[in-house]
Amino acid sequence: MNDRMPDALAPERFNASLARQFLRAADILEVQHADRHRVRAYRHAADALRHLPEPACTIYRRGGIPGLIALPAIGRSFALAIADVTETGRWHWLDRLLGQADPERLLVTIAGVGPGLASRLHHELGVESLEDLEVAAYDGRLGEMPGFGEKRVQSVRDSLAGRLARHGSVGPSTDEVPADGPSRAERLGIDEEYRREAAAGRLPTIVPNRFNPNRDRHLPVLHTIRGGHHYTAMYSNTPLAHQLGQTTDWVVIYADAPGHGQWTVLTEWHGVLSGQRVVRGLVSDRTDQHAN
Repeated sequence: MNDRMPDALAPERFNASLARQFLRAADILEVQHADRHRVRAYRHAADALRHLPEPACTIYRRGGIPGLIALPAIGRSFALAIADVTETGRWHWLDRLLGQADPERLLVTIAGVGPGLASRLHHELGVESLEDLEVAAYDGRLGEMPGFGEKRVQSVRDSLAGRLARHGSVGPSTDEVPADGPSRAERLGIDEEYRREAAAGRLPTIVPNRFNPNRDRHLPVLHTIRGGHHYTAMYSNTPLAHQLGQTTDWVVIYADAPGHGQWTVLTEWHGVLSGQRVVRGLVSDRTDQHAN
């Protein structure tokens, strides 16, 4: 995607550039048979951006997420998208839809994580998102990597806490259900719907950018609604999924905006849950840790 918006980009161009991305997302969602109200919301948000009296990135830096939500037609989901682009230069949700997701670019936006470390986190631990990194920082996997002492792990935790808190993440918690997120039953329901519709050939497909040398359009994508929130599901296209031959078993569910969550649903092959679908993706999912 060419509409990358680093901090160096003139703020006066921010609204027009992001409005184009919102319209592009609306077109993609429409083709992929997403809810028509959701498609219309993206177009209304694009129109609102074009008519703002000041750059949305400036409003975010001054007033945070609440300042954006107060704007006409800019609800929480669009506010989080604006925050994502302001802080990282990319709208990662749209990257996924376009098959261009590059987790390493996202990981290097965390203090203390350079390109080499981002590559190791992605390829060795399967980290795809900030939520994945948060889980790894708390479940012990990050501390087991060479060069990661207790202080460095804590530094990553602190950086993530500040970043995810601005995006409304609940962080490590003992709560059963994260704020504004789907229950475990809802996540498993999304997984079941996705695999059923994908197997029947009833889902639109995208062209994944990675592990796809012939540029084939083959990755099914589902847009669905649970509890009033929109979710996108697709098979995992990570290095680890390819290495383990799980590209048609691991289903990744993305919330409709950054900070709302990301989960992987997969078949457990060991222990008391063997043969069952389990959810991986949040520290708060204590009973799902069999899947890690």
